[in-house]
Amino acid sequence: MIRLVAPAILLALVPLGAAHAQERERINQIVVYGDDPCPASSADEIVVCARKGENERFRIPENLRGNPNDPARDSWANHAERLEYVGRTGIGSCSTAGSGGASGCFNQIMRQAREELAYGDGTNWTGLVEAAREERLSRIDAETARIEAQIKAEEAAKAPQ
Repeated sequence: MIRLVAPAILLALVPLGAAHAQERERINQIVVYGDDPCPASSADEIVVCARKGENERFRIPENLRGNPNDPARDSWANHAERLEYVGRTGIGSCSTAGSGGASGCFNQIMRQAREELAYGDGTNWTGLVEAAREERLSRIDAETARIEAQIKAEEAAKAPQ
């Protein structure tokens, strides 16, 4: 009876421990250059590294190079869209004047976020974090399987034959 209960308790505790560990895990996103090593992840921290060339180490990031306010960089469509919002008040305007002025603030924030994504460096941090998390969970699963096999082997050795 004890032989059947011990592995069941062990298996029942592993998902709880993994879920609890996931709640307090920290994610550290680092950009490394050239052949610099990526710091190792620890038990309570996932380290995700994006690698760039050595020639980019001391340079200003690409999305910040140049003058963003240069009229030559601005398309006519963006210019026309900005003119559309000049002096606008009321619903959907994100202004303090007029009724419902604050209702357009979310739209303004989303428009700004889309522009920032368009000029990003292309690093998919979400994908890198997810891959690191999967690798970490596979290590936990492998360790659990090893411990379970060890317990079964010990129980088989102790069992009367």
